[in-house]
Amino acid sequence: MSNSLSLELIESYRQKVLNDDKSKLSMNSAIHNDIVKLAMNWEEFRKIDHTFSDVITDEMKATNQKSSGRCWGFAGLNLFRIYLARKHNLKDFQFSQNYFMFFDKLEKSNYFLESIIKTSSEHWNSRIMMHLLSDPIQDGGQWDMWVNLIDKYGVVPQSEMPESFQSSSSRRMNTMITRKLREFALKLRTLIKDGLSSDEIRNNKEEMMGEVYKMLSIHLGTPPKVFDWKIRDKKNKLVNDEKLTPIKFFDKHVGLNLSDYVCLINCPMSDKDYNKLYTVDFLGNVIEGNPIKYLNVQSKIMKEAAIKSIKDNNPVWFGCDVGKYFNRELGIMDDKLFDFELFYGTNFELTKKDRLEYGESQMTHAMLFTGVDLNSKGQSTKWRVENSWGTKNGDKGYHIMSDTWFDEFNYEVVVEKKYLSDDLIKIFNEQEPISLSPWDPMGALANLVIKK
Repeated sequence: MSNSLSLELIESYRQKVLNDDKSKLSMNSAIHNDIVKLAMNWEEFRKIDHTFSDVITDEMKATNQKSSGRCWGFAGLNLFRIYLARKHNLKDFQFSQNYFMFFDKLEKSNYFLESIIKTSSEHWNSRIMMHLLSDPIQDGGQWDMWVNLIDKYGVVPQSEMPESFQSSSSRRMNTMITRKLREFALKLRTLIKDGLSSDEIRNNKEEMMGEVYKMLSIHLGTPPKVFDWKIRDKKNKLVNDEKLTPIKFFDKHVGLNLSDYVCLINCPMSDKDYNKLYTVDFLGNVIEGNPIKYLNVQSKIMKEAAIKSIKDNNPVWFGCDVGKYFNRELGIMDDKLFDFELFYGTNFELTKKDRLEYGESQMTHAMLFTGVDLNSKGQSTKWRVENSWGTKNGDKGYHIMSDTWFDEFNYEVVVEKKYLSDDLIKIFNEQEPISLSPWDPMGALANLVIKK
């Protein structure tokens, strides 16, 4: 048998398509239409229903990250605002997404330069160097990176640091600062090669970080240090608090103990075990902050914890592969909504494990669970999702995730420890994390820029 494609073999493929009425019908339909709409399954489409048995109170207008990959921070701030709104009886509120973005990129720049120093003995063309240099201040992030930012910098109302053009459309800012960081990487490696002392190296790094701070300020503005906060509640009563720092604002008006939260993942890859703790090398932002920690559990464990949280009126931060079996206009994530097998006349047989190992799936987006629909047996059938893509799609920006989609394409939830068994809490608190490669799929959400 030949290892090349002969013209005769290609002609046989062509004739097979032309003699197959189903293939021709799909081809004719696909020329001018969206596959997602063409392959939609009517029997599943007609079941779309935005009614849920259990829904978080104090839902607010969906936010919009626009042309940026800040989903993880939007989801974190959307979680926080629910508690702030309850405390002050507010109809709507937004924290400054620009504020967290400023300090995330500042910290990522420092983390990158420290990683360059740490890997100075590596060849410039090594895999780790190519990984570090590829996208050092991308927009993405993980839950523990989020906690590190809040612990160090707190939060501010959006009125104190509004969105800029660059925060809502981050590509150019990222390009320019990355260009400078790569220049700094070369300079640091050269200084180390020339034998400069550790103090001299870090003196140079501090000057470099001053340049980064200036560039961030040009793009995003300078963050506030002290501010006054005024807002009116649902009864038009004035809420007024003065001389707040961002840390004080979080402690006083949000008041969550972030050390109570645990990040669970469902990753059935052959190199990972359930009930084990994992971390990802060279993934982080705040150097002195806590490392990323994931507790790998079965999907049903994630569901059980998320259900307990929602029934307690507490939203759940999660990370998934949003692009799979997703209709954006309808706001539906449902692996049964599309009959791609019928449309293409072929089966798609990769399992969740296979998709992770062969590059077909990874975490790409973070959102909030704000509701769940339970049947008479207390089993979940679908999930209510608060997205950060504005109000045009779904139910005014709120989406539906089917329960089977959760199993196949949801990879991560963050819940309070009280919703887990004592055995799992002990593993999370006491087990030494197993290190994963920087390019592992479980680090994808923090390494990927999502553009709307």
